[in-house]
Amino acid sequence: MNPHILVTGGTGTIGRHVVPLLRAAGHPVRVLSRRGGRSGDGVTHVTADLLSGADLGPALRGVRTVLHLAGGAKGDDRAAAHLVRAARRAGVTHLVHISVTGADRVPLAWMRSKLDAERAVADSGVPWTVLRAAQAHDLVLTMLTAMTRLPVAPVPGGLRLQPVDAAEVAARLAELTSGAPAGLVPDLAGPHTYGIGELLTGYLAATGKRRARLPVRIPGRAGRAYRQGANLARPGAARGVRTWADFLAAQTPSRP
Repeated sequence: MNPHILVTGGTGTIGRHVVPLLRAAGHPVRVLSRRGGRSGDGVTHVTADLLSGADLGPALRGVRTVLHLAGGAKGDDRAAAHLVRAARRAGVTHLVHISVTGADRVPLAWMRSKLDAERAVADSGVPWTVLRAAQAHDLVLTMLTAMTRLPVAPVPGGLRLQPVDAAEVAARLAELTSGAPAGLVPDLAGPHTYGIGELLTGYLAATGKRRARLPVRIPGRAGRAYRQGANLARPGAARGVRTWADFLAAQTPSRP
């Protein structure tokens, strides 16, 4: 039998896609979360706290490969540091981590946390793979929904995104997790690059909402980095197939 693969964030946007793929490839999967879940069909749920490091030892017992998907608004660097220390003690032989495009180029605290998490993985002494992915379609939809809650929608000038399908990110991660450690692999982004205003226009048309627009300027070094495209995938990146338009059409009812 193949050894267990531990997946952190296995119940999240990407995790919900990647766990079945790993199971289909014959891997028993251990999903780590703070609250646990219902086990079955080759999937076991275990509880541990990445931010404190509590109970990581038992969760990693017998595991040889870890896929680290868990992330949040803050603390990703601390969580990764706890995980890699526990993984090294447990004898893990492959640590796969998802990061975000532009983590090393956009001077924001959240991006620095992502980059520090990458560094913790790379410096862990455990053979590793890191994939930087663009924003998942689901995240872009959440962002646009929040932007249009009020009658006036703020539109950050110069901001561009490359929405990518969560299932395609999951497929790439499943491939990397089943393979040999590869270090920092090419970025993965969606098939098209959109200005935030273009994304907003499509979202408003699909949902039938009407909103006035308020152009805003992202200040400081971070704003300059975004306007220069520092958050976009590097040249040579892999590209997904499913477009933002296809995703959006599946999420919103047809309009007459």
